Amino acid sequence: MIATLIAIAALCLHVAGVFAATHAVMHTRTAQGAFAWVLGLVLLPYVTLVPYLFLGASHFGGYVDLHRQRQARFFMLHEEAAHPARPGVLPQAAPVGDTRYDAIGRMLNSSMHGGNALFLHVDGEAAFASMFAAIARAERYVLLQFFIIHDDVLGRRLSEALLDRAAAGVEICVLYDSIGSHALPDSYVERLRAGGVHVHRFATRRWRNRFQLNFRNHRKVLVVDGVRGFVGGLNAGDEYLGAKPPLSPWRDTHMGIEGPAVADLQRVFAEDWYWVTGERPPSSPPPERCGRAASLIVATGPADRQESCSLFFTQAIHAARKRVWITTPYFVPDQAVFGALRLAVFRGVDVRILIPCRPDHRTVFMASTLYAHEATLAGVRMFRYQPGFVHQKVMLIDDDTAVVGSMNLDNRSFRLNFEIAALNVDEAFAAEVEAMLVTDFANSEEVNPNDYRRLSYFRRVALHVARLFDPIL
Repeated sequence: MIATLIAIAALCLHVAGVFAATHAVMHTRTAQGAFAWVLGLVLLPYVTLVPYLFLGASHFGGYVDLHRQRQARFFMLHEEAAHPARPGVLPQAAPVGDTRYDAIGRMLNSSMHGGNALFLHVDGEAAFASMFAAIARAERYVLLQFFIIHDDVLGRRLSEALLDRAAAGVEICVLYDSIGSHALPDSYVERLRAGGVHVHRFATRRWRNRFQLNFRNHRKVLVVDGVRGFVGGLNAGDEYLGAKPPLSPWRDTHMGIEGPAVADLQRVFAEDWYWVTGERPPSSPPPERCGRAASLIVATGPADRQESCSLFFTQAIHAARKRVWITTPYFVPDQAVFGALRLAVFRGVDVRILIPCRPDHRTVFMASTLYAHEATLAGVRMFRYQPGFVHQKVMLIDDDTAVVGSMNLDNRSFRLNFEIAALNVDEAFAAEVEAMLVTDFANSEEVNPNDYRRLSYFRRVALHVARLFDPIL
């Protein structure tokens, strides 16, 4: 009797595995990912069915439909806000063109704007000091979005700063990711709400997606009064200030923006806020001109018709003629990005990539190790940062372009996460980023192709096995 029940259960699991495999064939974004899921679901449904429930879906109808219906409308509202037809109000500076990055703007239905002042923050202390100062000066509204908010020392400093401005009559809108901030206690959120702060968590909010670990909102955005904006790699937690060993000191980068590009940060936040609440957050036109930099806000995600994050990196790397320096905590590139890096080497471009020497996710670290080895064989110079964990997401192109944002070089950022970055064309800002990266490379050790050969055979097998999990890393 027991044997019969076990056989029936096994048969049911295999049937369910076949149905799930059919779903994977139809919906997984890459052929490699579909093949990996199908193989596991058909042969080992006992092991793969539950992970597929959490990680298998590659799209979700609700947000996609809303995003595509509302994107044009939000863009129109953004343009109306940026060009107010009111007496005595100067129009925003017209979009500027840069043929190297025009394709990115057309793909994202966005524009590069001149007249921005840029501020580089090379560590968490400097970044949060500037963000707290901006929040303290808020007069009308604060729009805040983090992937992770912790109820720790920094998280409580953040809540106090927001509650203080809310008490002064400033409208505060806070968005956090439901998975990234899974440990955030309800008491933290309720305290903010009791103080007049509008706070919500981002979730895809569809019954078939309620178990999904994909489609995370990985963006980090702060906009104050439509005048000042911030974007980068930092979340609101003590580890981002280097307060939690063994990964400390934590190496991260954020940036501030003042000028016309802030309107695009507002628009991106507004789309996410509307999805969660059904309402538009406050907004106002940004200053016409605060500096000389041209900035393009690059917002990507799984609701886009194209794999926009991967295409963004590919086009940006193709644009390089002198150098491409990249820092990323997770180096698991897809074929398009890896191919762009190799072609850049053949063009004579100085291609360098900085990655951690310490793992925070061991499987990703192992896959990154194998890709780093293969990159060195292709002529890419790979470096491992020694003092602590490097979490910054920065790219320097030639002498005038610097990108700071939330995007990693992995499948999650390319296809599964909502991401954001600022692509900035300005020689002075690029020089600051160059000086920062020169210091980072000086604190790193270059990866040697022989490092892989020195590993034991079983260690090398483990690296190759880890890479099989590319689709979900």
